[in-house]
Amino acid sequence: QLQLVESGGGLVQPGGSLRLSCTASGVTLDYYAIAWFRQAPGKEREGVSCISSSDGSTYYADSVKGRFTISRDNTKNTVYLQMNSLSPEDTGVYYCAADHRPFCVAIMIDAEHWGQGTQVTVSS
Repeated sequence: QLQLVESGGGLVQPGGSLRLSCTASGVTLDYYAIAWFRQAPGKEREGVSCISSSDGSTYYADSVKGRFTISRDNTKNTVYLQMNSLSPEDTGVYYCAADHRPFCVAIMIDAEHWGQGTQVTVSS
């Protein structure tokens, strides 16, 4: 049974940085595409970033390109989302998701497994 646990959220000032972690138990994440989504109050959930399991290729939403970086540490069974130059528009609950289909195209449409989310608040 795959379980995903997000951590690393919190309150940060505009221009600051946070690193989110998505740690899996029950399976080896190497074989799963992993994506980060976020949902701001009153808005629909948005796909933020993804890393494939086939070749490590990545995807970023235009709104975070150049500021966020997704990466894997297979020794820790963890995927990270490094978030820099944060703005209030980045506020929301961030969720990680996993899918056995290797490519980002699939998971960004419909992910199989979800974590519970971690709150990110960017405010002065």
